[in-house]
Amino acid sequence: MDKLIITCALTGAEVTKQLNPAIPYTVEEMARSAYEAVQAGASILHIHARHDDGTPTQDAARFGQILDAIRARCPEAILQVSTGSATGMSREERLQPLSLQPEMATLDCGTLNFGGDEIFINTENDIIAFAHAIQQRGIYKELECFEKGHVDMALRLHRKGVITAPLHFSFVLGVNGGMTGEYRDFRFLRDSIPEDATYSVAGIGRYEFPLAEYAIRDGGHVRVGFEDNIYLEKGVLAHSNAQLVAKAVSLARQAGRLIATPAEARRILRMEAKG
Repeated sequence: MDKLIITCALTGAEVTKQLNPAIPYTVEEMARSAYEAVQAGASILHIHARHDDGTPTQDAARFGQILDAIRARCPEAILQVSTGSATGMSREERLQPLSLQPEMATLDCGTLNFGGDEIFINTENDIIAFAHAIQQRGIYKELECFEKGHVDMALRLHRKGVITAPLHFSFVLGVNGGMTGEYRDFRFLRDSIPEDATYSVAGIGRYEFPLAEYAIRDGGHVRVGFEDNIYLEKGVLAHSNAQLVAKAVSLARQAGRLIATPAEARRILRMEAKG
């Protein structure tokens, strides 16, 4: 079984300091949180950009400041930019961080209700445009799937040659409007991808660590962090992203699984073969 790749989603676009004062907004907060997460065992850092007041942004200049600050503190880590950002942003807005030539980026594979009146829109043409933009720049992609139809879309576009190998999926489960994060949901998505594909799980809220355990024992990989969950355990706020990473490391040790370094993660994901 491969070593475990831990991704840390540092901040997201929705969660606020009102919910947990430790949520990073500023460039310095992001760099410090990233460093602590890598020291705790994360090899991939999933990055959203926010202004100092917490407002989400896809502005390339702001992303550049954050990426530069994180690289200065974590030179070996894999930096993965989000092309999802906040609901309501245009395709052009969302694509801006790709101009910085990050090593890795997310590719959302379908539309989803995000609660209330919010809809996270990813039309088929959006997905095709994002795939081309990512792959033409030689950036490694992570296929974000919130439900089974998203997996099917990714595989259909792969068969058509639009989405190229290697295929690395992220199952984001527990979002209000998407699939829940029960074992049956995990198993359904896990069994729906090709044998030679890799995957990671991102459980929202209470699903974060149960899903992490399923993936760890199955040979998959995990994502934790404040974007997905702000609690260390029920009713106990996490003080840092590093605490959430450390808990994932502890679960891996209990299962006899070693933790991948960034260099090992690149090999496991076949990042040199990115299309």
